[in-house]
Amino acid sequence: MEFFCYHRDRPGSLPLRDELLENHWSYMDEYAAEMIARGPTFASDGDTPTGSVHILDLPDPAAARAFAFDEPNYQAGVYRDVLLRRWRNMLGRTMWDFPGGRDGGNRYLVLGLGAGQPADLAVPHDRDDLIAYGPLLSDDGATWLGTAVLIRASDPDTARAVLNPDRYAEVEVHDWQFGGRES
Repeated sequence: MEFFCYHRDRPGSLPLRDELLENHWSYMDEYAAEMIARGPTFASDGDTPTGSVHILDLPDPAAARAFAFDEPNYQAGVYRDVLLRRWRNMLGRTMWDFPGGRDGGNRYLVLGLGAGQPADLAVPHDRDDLIAYGPLLSDDGATWLGTAVLIRASDPDTARAVLNPDRYAEVEVHDWQFGGRES
């Protein structure tokens, strides 16, 4: 089962986040084989972290909750909240398989928070800039709750255009970059 996890930083938690960086990475190293994508989001200044995205393949919702809430930054109070949803990997690959590599161009997390009938269930025809793409689902996988996308785009508006905005209650766009230790 695939899960999308987005930990959002608590305002003023940057010093604590910096202090716990090695603990966070060591924890994530334990999940390396399960990772589909990972990386931090940033404020518009491009330097200030605002959250942390992890997309993983785990056995069940209980394992996903354990992953999200045992994470060292969460335990220490770095994060203000956690979005944890089932997810379906519509591209069938990890971010490390993305042909565009980890560098070059602007990268974004686009979150479409659902309202009503499912939208954007088919992968867009222009897949070249898609790093990860899939629906957000309820724990049982039966109810569509939105769409999560990692994308390379020229700017936030271009990234936002990957989703049909009138089909969502809200569409968020966050600066994002590939995470993890560099090989």
